[in-house]
Amino acid sequence: MGALLDICDLRVRFGTAEAVRGVSLSVDEGEALGLVGESGSGKSVTALATMGLLAASARAEGRILWRGGKEVDLLRLSAEGMRRVRGREIGMIFQEPMTALNPVMTIGRQVAECALAHNPSLTGREAKNKAITALESVAILQAASRYGDYPHQFSGGQRQRILIAMALVNRPRLLIADEPTTALDVTVQAQILALLAGLQREYGLAMLFISHDLAVVGKVASRVAVMRAGEVVEMGPRESLLAQPRHEYTRGLLAAVPTLRSDRNQPLAMVGRPE
Repeated sequence: MGALLDICDLRVRFGTAEAVRGVSLSVDEGEALGLVGESGSGKSVTALATMGLLAASARAEGRILWRGGKEVDLLRLSAEGMRRVRGREIGMIFQEPMTALNPVMTIGRQVAECALAHNPSLTGREAKNKAITALESVAILQAASRYGDYPHQFSGGQRQRILIAMALVNRPRLLIADEPTTALDVTVQAQILALLAGLQREYGLAMLFISHDLAVVGKVASRVAVMRAGEVVEMGPRESLLAQPRHEYTRGLLAAVPTLRSDRNQPLAMVGRPE
């Protein structure tokens, strides 16, 4: 049986600039794959190409095979076909919850709209109940009474939980999490990572977890792909990749992470740039 998601030789150009250069990776049913690299390495562009959310100026080539049911190439789906997959079969958590959420719409209505978009036969009450259940699943306390609250009434960690509820309300088979903990402090970050790991186990989710932080990826992913300058330079099981990285770029990323044993009088290791 093939992978649930199979990205084959993906290339994405913006004008003459090639942001993604021949990326190939796959995510199996129930697997968590970490995609790691510095800012500008092409991680988010790869995710946006998968979701059919690239800017109109972008040109994508290659294949993105989705095997949620009948095998389809997401790059060749019609806009209507992509809308049926996006949100229902593949969910996505975006980087910054305060900009991803609509500030003038209650959080309950935003989650309910995600349910209604793919289940138009739902009544208003049914959509509300589905939204409340999703909010409860991500540990929003008193979800029913907070259904009518607005994003600014929640903390950063709570807003991220609301985005997760929106992504999971339709129980997709694959979740793409694009830097979901970047704007959070360390304690809340750990809570969100634990929540995602728990939801993955509970729902049998496949997950593509994107981050610039190898330590964070190591907590949620069973397999890791490292991107540099639009290319995947190394991929392998989490334990072996973190313990014995083969590529100099991966070694540089690991060396750039400060620890309690780091000499504070020395600069952090520089990660090499492509010429």
